[in-house]
Order: sequence, then structure tokens, then C-alpha cells
Amino acid sequence: MFKKIFSYVGEYKKQAILTPVSIIGEVLMEVLIPMVMALIIDNGIKKGNVGYVAGMGGLMVGMALVSLFFGAIAGRLSAVAAMGFAKNLRKALFKKVQDFSFANVDKFSTASLTTRLTTDVTNIQNAFMMFIRMAFRAPIMLVCALMAALKINSSLSVVFLCAVPVLAAIVATIMTKAHPRFKAMLALYDGMNSNVQENLVGIRTVKAFVREEYEKKKFTENTEKVREAQVKAEKLIIMTMPSMQFIMYSSIVAILWFGGNMAVGGNIATGELSSFISYVTQILMALMMLSFMFIMFVLSRASLQRVYEVLTEEPTISSPENAKAECKDGSVIFKNVSFSYFNDMKNLALEKIDLTIKSGETVGIIGGTGSSKTSLVQLIPRLYDATEGDVIVGGHNVKEYDLETLRNQVAMVLQKNVLFSGTIKDNLRWGNQNATDEEIIDACKSACAHDFIESFPDKYDTDLGQGGVNVSGGQKQRICIARALLKKPKIIILDDSTSAVDTATDSNIRKAFREKLSDTTTFIIAQRISSVQDADRIIVMDNGKISAVGTHEELLKNNNIYREVYDSQQKGADE
Repeated sequence: MFKKIFSYVGEYKKQAILTPVSIIGEVLMEVLIPMVMALIIDNGIKKGNVGYVAGMGGLMVGMALVSLFFGAIAGRLSAVAAMGFAKNLRKALFKKVQDFSFANVDKFSTASLTTRLTTDVTNIQNAFMMFIRMAFRAPIMLVCALMAALKINSSLSVVFLCAVPVLAAIVATIMTKAHPRFKAMLALYDGMNSNVQENLVGIRTVKAFVREEYEKKKFTENTEKVREAQVKAEKLIIMTMPSMQFIMYSSIVAILWFGGNMAVGGNIATGELSSFISYVTQILMALMMLSFMFIMFVLSRASLQRVYEVLTEEPTISSPENAKAECKDGSVIFKNVSFSYFNDMKNLALEKIDLTIKSGETVGIIGGTGSSKTSLVQLIPRLYDATEGDVIVGGHNVKEYDLETLRNQVAMVLQKNVLFSGTIKDNLRWGNQNATDEEIIDACKSACAHDFIESFPDKYDTDLGQGGVNVSGGQKQRICIARALLKKPKIIILDDSTSAVDTATDSNIRKAFREKLSDTTTFIIAQRISSVQDADRIIVMDNGKISAVGTHEELLKNNNIYREVYDSQQKGADE
């Protein structure tokens, strides 16, 4: 796990290596300063040698400045290394998520992936910065100060040696109990992020149903759970500092007591006692640094595991070796296809689908809510893979194609129309980044979007805002259709993508499709019979199965489900 994650230090290895080198210079100066101080006291102040005091004092100031210089360099280098590491890690995580299939995203959830890309990476960054400084500073200072203290007076050294096992016991207790608490806290953090994301995406619905107070209450409850989990986890951590300070100051008091008696008896010089106390302080501080480093490791361990899970997750859908790089036409065949979102043959969304669609054919799909209309068409561009059976596009199984090739030949306008920050033209060029202005205008005319775009002050350069907040639902749908048309695909799928437009506009869009996409296989999923009645064939879905296939007239005669839907809509229209 550690090897995998820390491999993303990458080009910042130089800064990561130079940080401990600079730390060595800083620590050596800090360790030498008490020695100079002891000489000043014993050889200068006691003997009244002002010149010696001034000279050695100047040396001590110079050593302090050198230590400060190395410390500043180490601080800068560690910050650059840690932030560069975090940048590389986030980049790798984002790249990995882009390769995920829908099933992979469903496994982690969008909110959890957001937390892992932000909070968890920040935790790892902070731990890494502490590690490349503390992991070298603390041991070097501990060894050097310990050697210096033992050289001055070995008998007094017994005092702080007794403190070591106590500190070790405290750290071991914290490491054992803190990790599961922080892991639980991060899981609740995912839930809180999910609540925030859901609320912000659906803010219009919240306001339309006057549910602000309910959402506030729900969010307060979620944040309270996170707070309680944080407090539970931090209870152990906050006891660390007072416990260590108590041990540290107890050791210093003991040394002052025993060392003072030794100084009175003439067994140790005043300067030596002063420097010994400084070294004891450095030793105990080094032990505290090591302790905090271990604690930071505990805090970041849960984040390391969560990030590692994403980095090592294998996409359930990927391009095969020697993948086919060309799709010859838009024919689609379903051979005994069954599908389950849970990969469970006892819980099927689609069951035993057999269907042959010729290239250039227009196919309508209709059925009740939950009849798996969308599930059926999502198998064509391999957004999901069939659990059983084969989906064949252009004469080849979809699993034989390079994913980019397949998806470039299948344009899909989903139920939930998504636009991105930027101008209308920027969004349209998602379909074809090299599209000319003439091609963009032509696609928008086919999607009945050109007129309303031209009515905006900035026309095609109008900024849509995040998610296209400043256009209506119907306008958003038409921009998404135009974006799909710019791909010039062999197959186009409209998944209830004209539900927010009026029937006249819907009719005009279908007319443009018939005229300009005669060679393109078109799937139209709709709730309105009028949207599909002109299709070459209409598929009636019912509980994940095909109830019937035929023309509008044939289904009116032979299929009860279709006839009931038609009669209910005609009755509503007549009324």
C-alpha cells in the first residue's frame, strides 16, 4: 500500500530527499549550542573573562542563525514536496475515476470519491510533510542529545531513560484505539458530503416543496453525528500533549533536584548541569516528535487505505487487447441478453432479450417506470456490461471494441441532461471539439435550439453557469441533443430527452432526424406515444422483458399495454 501511494512523489523526490539533509544541518547546530553555552558559563562567566564570553556568544549566535537557515530551507522543501505529492496523487485518483465504469462509481458513491480526492489526500499530504521532517529530525536529535547527555553525566541520564517506556505505552494505546474511530468518522463524513451534494443539486426541488427546514434539520443531524465521531476520535489525541508534558516536566524537575544536589557537592559544574538540562529537553522533545509522528500515522492510515482502494480498483469495463478500432455500421443485435446491476442472476433488471435492429432504423422504446428501458440502451455503448448473453454492434460484440471507438460511434442523450460550466459553444464542442461554427449551427437547428440561442445577448458565447442553471429544462435538453448530433454517430440514443419540450418542437426534432439522420440508427425512449409512433418499429418493455415489437398500428391491434397507454394519453388530450 505504502509503496503504491508514495510512488506518486514522482518529480518531487529531490525536495523530499533534500529536506532531511537540511534537517541534519539544523539539528547538529541545535545540539552544539548547549555545549557552547556550558563553556560560556564555566570558562567565561565564572572566571569573569568578558572577551571569552563575547567571542563564544558571537559563535552561539552564528550557530543559531545557521540552524535557522537550515530550518527555513527544510520547511520550504518539505512544503514543496508534500504539496507536489498531493497534486500527483489527486491527479492519479482523478485519472483512475475517469476510467471507472458506472458499476465502479456505484460501488464507491460520488460523495465518497469526492471525500477521497479532497479530505483524504489532504490528510496524507500533512502526514507526508511531517514524516520527511520528523522522521529524520527526531531520531537524529534523540541520538545526538543522548550521546551528549551521557558524556556529561551518565548517572543523571537514568531519569529520562525511565520516561521512555511510559511514553511508548501512551503511544501504543493511542495507535491501537484511535484508528477504528477515525475510520468510522470518515465514513460519516462521506454521508455528510452525500447529503450536501444531493441538496445542492436538487435545490430547486427543495424550494419548490418548501423543504428548507427539513433539509436544515437533516444536515444538522448529519453534522452532529460527524462532530460526535470526531470528538470520540480526538479524545485520545488530546490527552497526548498533557501526558507527554507531564512526563517531560517531571523528568526535568527530577534532574534539577538530583543535579542540583550534585552541583552543591561539586560533582558537576554549573554549565554542565545547564547544558545537561538542555539536552534532556531535546531528548524529551524528540520523543514527543516521534510520538506525534506515530499519531499522525494513525490519523492518516484510514485515509491511506481509502485512497489505496480507489487506486487499486480495477474498472469493470475496459478495452480488450487487439481491440477493434472501427465500427462499420449502426446495426444492433441483442442475443439472449440478461442484466443485473448487482451481478446477481436472481435479481435481473433485463431478462432474455432477443432483438435485431438494422442500421439506419428508427426504434421507439416505451414502457412503464421501472420497465428497464434505460438499462437496455446503456448496454449498447458499454456503460454497463450484460450479465449474460451478447450485445453486437456493427457486426461485432461490444466487448471486442476499443471503448473510445465504440462510444464515439454511439451518441447518448441521457434522462438527466448535464451541461458544464462554460459557454454554450464550449458545451456543444463536447460532441466534436473540432466542429466548425457552421456545423454547430446546423446541429442546433436540427435540435430546434438555434432560435433560442440567438435570442441571448451573447448568442453561442453565452455562459451557462454551473450545470446550465440559466437555461430552462427544455432548452437544456435541446442543447444536449445538438451536442450528440455533432458527434455524427452511427447510433444515437434519446433517453426521454424531449420530455421537457412541447409536442410541436418534439415533432420538429423528429422530422429533422428523419431528414438528416437517415443512415443513423436512432433509439427514442419516451413516455409519450406521439414521440415514437412514427418509428420504424416500437419496442414495448414490461418488467425487464420485451412485451411486443411492432409498428404503431400493429401494437394498437395486438398489444394491450401499448393500447392502454395510447388510450389514456388520447383521453387526456381529448379532455
